[in-house]
Amino acid sequence: MTITPPRYRPHDLPSSIPSAPAPAPAPAPAPTRRAPATLPLEGSAAHTPFAVRLAGLRRTFGARSGEVVAVDHVDLTVEPGEIVALLGPNGAGKSTTLDVVLGLIEATAGEAAVFGMRPRSAVEAGLVAGVLQTGGLLPDLRVGEVVEYVAAAYRRLPHAGVDDVLERAGITHLAARRVSKCSGGEQQRLRFALALLPDPRLLVLDEPTAGMDVTARREFWATMHEEAERGRTVVFATHYLEEADSFADRIVLVAGGRVVADGSTEEIRSRAAGKVVSARVLDPAAASRRLTALDLPGDVRLETQGHRVLVHVRDVEAADAAAITLLTACDGRDLTVVPASLDEAFVALTSQTTSQTMHQEIR
Repeated sequence: MTITPPRYRPHDLPSSIPSAPAPAPAPAPAPTRRAPATLPLEGSAAHTPFAVRLAGLRRTFGARSGEVVAVDHVDLTVEPGEIVALLGPNGAGKSTTLDVVLGLIEATAGEAAVFGMRPRSAVEAGLVAGVLQTGGLLPDLRVGEVVEYVAAAYRRLPHAGVDDVLERAGITHLAARRVSKCSGGEQQRLRFALALLPDPRLLVLDEPTAGMDVTARREFWATMHEEAERGRTVVFATHYLEEADSFADRIVLVAGGRVVADGSTEEIRSRAAGKVVSARVLDPAAASRRLTALDLPGDVRLETQGHRVLVHVRDVEAADAAAITLLTACDGRDLTVVPASLDEAFVALTSQTTSQTMHQEIR
């Protein structure tokens, strides 16, 4: 679904379908537009506002069993030009957070601003557009017709050309094909083309490659790399670790409606699971006893794989002590010290938070 200015949407069409008003019978002077409502900013932010600023964001929903907390006091800022991944398991609150950024829903508490404006005002100004998991595409229209139809909604705003967005989304060859005949990946590329129409400064993507096969996902992210190189800010939600690792400059790990980690891939790996020290030894049982006797600081887990002993640690001093012990006291060979995998970090950081909120139905 593409987010289009609500004031241009005719009321006789389904609200989930991006649409354009019927053309006026005769040209008329453009009405005076009110300046978008802005939120008060402090310091240098008044001149260069954050692309996204969330402060104490909370969103709840009513349910028969009581209040459901989908987003729980999230604080987040995104600088212009950043590529940020919201990474988390299903039900972590990622989609709800992005719905607030896109102005689709209001926060229950806290503040949300996009380029210093209220989210809905930023959408109306053409500064932000979204590619959601699902949305109202008219199945009986051709791909090119859908883009032309939605482009008409931006006639009072500067916008990209129809041919241009079709080319950038890689669907020029599909222009004459009916939407109903397009695959899931092709329809998602169509949504991407629609999102490019207002030439937004911020692109918000919610699980953009859901339902795509491996080839389609690679092609989609190659296109997104090109858009990012144009200086566009990109915020996307995903539960695919490899997408966050390979595409994002920064990963915000979300679980149970809260931010549990924020940083680069390496920072999240080291924070969550530290390092794995391993070596080949002649007597794994004796080596394990020696390592246990060290009483290493922090969380330590020993593992043996044949003649290789692995020591999982989160403390730097523990990693050094384990390495020295394996080499000097255990006659270790083929010593390796590597960061824990992103998968391990993901599980370590999200499992505790998720278990604390299992009684809640998080979106």
